[in-house]
Amino acid sequence: MANTSDGTSFILAAYSDMGDLRYLAFTVLLLLYLVIICVNILLVYVIYANRSLHEPQYFLLCSLAVNGLYGSTGLFPSLLFNIASGNYTISRVHCLMQIFCLYTYGIVELTSLAVMGYDRYLSICYPLQYNMIMSPSKVHKLILLIWLFPLAIFSVFFLYCIQLPLCNWVINKVYCDNYSLIKLACVDTTINNIFGIMLIIVCIVLQSLIILYSYVKILSICLKSSRDSSIKALNTCIPHLVTLLNFAAGSAFELIQSRFNMSHMPYMARVILSVYFLIFPPLLNPIIYGIKTQAIKSRLKIMLCEKIGIPVTETQKRIKCNPLN
Repeated sequence: MANTSDGTSFILAAYSDMGDLRYLAFTVLLLLYLVIICVNILLVYVIYANRSLHEPQYFLLCSLAVNGLYGSTGLFPSLLFNIASGNYTISRVHCLMQIFCLYTYGIVELTSLAVMGYDRYLSICYPLQYNMIMSPSKVHKLILLIWLFPLAIFSVFFLYCIQLPLCNWVINKVYCDNYSLIKLACVDTTINNIFGIMLIIVCIVLQSLIILYSYVKILSICLKSSRDSSIKALNTCIPHLVTLLNFAAGSAFELIQSRFNMSHMPYMARVILSVYFLIFPPLLNPIIYGIKTQAIKSRLKIMLCEKIGIPVTETQKRIKCNPLN
C-alpha cells in the first residue's frame, strides 16, 4: 500500500528510516507488549483475588496497572500493524483517537502518582487515623477523580485542537501526538499554545506540587522519628519514587525529542526516546511493586505454590497486610 496521504490520513514519516531493522523492531515490540499485558493483568489479579490486599494503596495500584494497559494498547497495536504491513499511514480518525488515548494516559498516570503520594503521606504521617481518612468511599471517589479529571480536562483542549485546518499531513514520529498535529495547522495557534500552558499547569504542575508537598511532610516526620521507623517509612516510598522517576524520565525524553532537533542521534535511539513513557512505565511499574512490596510478593508466592501443588501453611496464608508493608 502506498505511503501517501489523500487528506484523510497522515503519513508517519519516522518509519521510513527503519529499513532492515523492521523485523527486529516488530519482534521486540511484540514481546514487550505481551509482557506488559501479562505483568499488569497478573498484578490486578493478585490484588483482586486476595481480600487481605483490599486496601487503599493496592486499589490505587490496580488503577495504575489498568492505566498502563490502556496507554500501551493505545500505542502497540498501531505500531505493530504499521511495522508488519509496511503501511506507514494512519487515518485521521485513528490518529485523533491515538492522541486522546496517549495524552489521557499520561495525565491519568501523573494524577495516580499524585494520589498515591497523598496516600503514602497519610499512612506515614497519620497512621492511627489512616483507615478512617482513607475510607472505602473516599478511595472510590479518588479513583473516579484519577480517571474523570484527565478525561474531562483534556477533552476541552482536544475538541478545540481537532478543528484546526491542516496544511500538511506528514508527522515525523511513529505515532500521532498533539504537538505534531498543531505544527501542521494553517492558522495561528497562539490560543492552542495558551491552552497548552494552562493544561500543563493544571495537569502537571498541580500534581507535582501535591507529590512534593507529600514527600516534604514525610521527610519532616522521618527526621523527627527514630532511625528504624524512618528507614521503614522511607522503604515504603521507594516503589512510588522509582515509578515517579521512571515516568518523569520518559516524559522528559518525549519533550526533548519532540521540541528539539535530534537528527544527530541514531534512528533507534530517537524512536526509543519518543516511546519510552509509553513502554517502560507500564512494563516496570508492576515489576517494581511486585518486588518491593512485601505483601504482594508474599501473596504471589502463595498463589504460585498453590497452583503447582506445594503445601502452604495456614500461618503463611494469614499474613497481615499493613499499610506500611
